[in-house]
Amino acid sequence: MNALKPWHVIVLLVVVLLLFGAKRLPDLAKSVGESLKIFKSELKDLTEDDKPSTPATPPVATPPVVTPPAAAPDTAPPATLPPPYEGFDGSTPPRT
Repeated sequence: MNALKPWHVIVLLVVVLLLFGAKRLPDLAKSVGESLKIFKSELKDLTEDDKPSTPATPPVATPPVVTPPAAAPDTAPPATLPPPYEGFDGSTPPRT
């Protein structure tokens, strides 16, 4: 009962022709085709990303490089903080 009949397709084509005009239909079809092509290529890339890649050769273990410890730089005296403002009691104000 709800099947797509041939006259339904004809009515849809007439409506599309009236909406877009005969001059814009080729451009519209071209842009839809390009969009589908891009969509398919992106789907293909997604499925290729999901496949695990197998390395051609096993990784070669390299010995760790040992570097001698660097000499300690001259230590500067620790920086001092400025004194707190007058009336500061060290507590935080209550949140409102």
